[in-house]
Amino acid sequence: MSTTTKDDSRIKQFLNVGKIEGYSYLVLLFIAMPLKYGFNLPEAVKIVGLLHGVLFVAFMYQILMMLIEKQFNFMGAVKAFLLSIVPFGTFYLRKVL
Repeated sequence: MSTTTKDDSRIKQFLNVGKIEGYSYLVLLFIAMPLKYGFNLPEAVKIVGLLHGVLFVAFMYQILMMLIEKQFNFMGAVKAFLLSIVPFGTFYLRKVL
């Protein structure tokens, strides 16, 4: 596999994991949390929160791999992290590449 193909594959994987993590964050904030506090259904947050937590860790792993493989500098990694904690932020990850 050539370096360019490997780089493109890593970037595509990073963007996909970021997008899925972003969707899970939105579901947690706008569906599970209202179900918990508005309808007394804490199970929604337990389930979606666990899924989001796993996806967040996977996203942090992707950032680390991008740093290790020199596809990100430190500031790019910081920007990607900050976008992950802002609702809808991960949908703008392409701008930090």
